[in-house]
Amino acid sequence: MTNTPSVSALAPESSMVSKPIDAIERDARVPSDGKAWRIDQAIITDPTRPRVLLVGDSILNGYVHPVIGKLKGKAYVDAWVNPYCQSENYNKKLADVLEKGPYDVIHINTGLHGFQPGRIPEGQFEPLTKKFVEVIRTKCPKAKIIWASSTPVSVKGHNDQLDPVINPVVVEQNRMAAQVMIGMNIPVNDLYTLVVVHSELKRDPFHWQAGAYHLMAQACADAVTKQLPSTHQP
Repeated sequence: MTNTPSVSALAPESSMVSKPIDAIERDARVPSDGKAWRIDQAIITDPTRPRVLLVGDSILNGYVHPVIGKLKGKAYVDAWVNPYCQSENYNKKLADVLEKGPYDVIHINTGLHGFQPGRIPEGQFEPLTKKFVEVIRTKCPKAKIIWASSTPVSVKGHNDQLDPVINPVVVEQNRMAAQVMIGMNIPVNDLYTLVVVHSELKRDPFHWQAGAYHLMAQACADAVTKQLPSTHQP
């Protein structure tokens, strides 16, 4: 199958400043899938406009620029595209990134770099996820937070079959994350359910064709728009 360029590869970036980050993913199955790991920052010309931070991995790389387009005129959008999973180190890096705020809405779509055994210490997924949110609430106490579920993983060469080893881990981590979010009164943007029925839009076990990224971009933009300050609602 011919690889379809991700949506992000086709989108203009004239209003963004991009800064690479010093990050390495040693698992070749989950590359950045487009532009390298980085922080994209919007060029702000109207200080009254709300600010949004998108946090995520290579899946975010696929839909970040359509989201920016959908929120044009409503909010400035920064993006932190990274290969991290739940850890104290990730939480420290998050605190540093939040210094670039303050942000009004923060949308988090992270999880496809933590399925490998041993990456997240046993029994620490939920506590570390909770601490991740607590960092945001400390650094950006006025920010509205949205958690997005991780997307499904299929069998290599068989996009219509869910991976019997990796995907159950993704499902379980989505379940645990949702429990944390319920306890912290944070909405969940269920991207897993959104695209699991669209195996025809898979490009490889982890990544998607443009059609799926457009679906995710719309879901992300809709979720963020609902949380923007009322004066900037459409």
